[in-house]
Amino acid sequence: MVLTKQGRRQRIRNRIRKIISGTAGNPRLSVYRSNKEIYAQLIDDVSGKTLCASSSREKEIIATKVSKKDIAALVGKTIAEKAVKLGVSKVSFDRSGYLYHGRVKSLADGAREGGLKF
Repeated sequence: MVLTKQGRRQRIRNRIRKIISGTAGNPRLSVYRSNKEIYAQLIDDVSGKTLCASSSREKEIIATKVSKKDIAALVGKTIAEKAVKLGVSKVSFDRSGYLYHGRVKSLADGAREGGLKF
């Protein structure tokens, strides 16, 4: 069977989502990475709601002219700050089928620095 890159990522993503699910006390930290931007959101899968979100398109992050890897770390820190304000300290990390490397890893490290545990 010939799989495309997107098909392979979708299979990995489905495999991860079978295991990881978010609740109000322990939400799912979901990551989406495009070629240019990176997005993160905390999701309560039980009620089907996004608790908070952060992305590289926010004004404070756009103002910093640094590499994409450093921007991902800033996104991780901002999502952690927003989560701490909501009273969330523990999350389940959902890498959405992306390799835990590069920008995804730096976002996770930034979130850990911000005070999230996973």
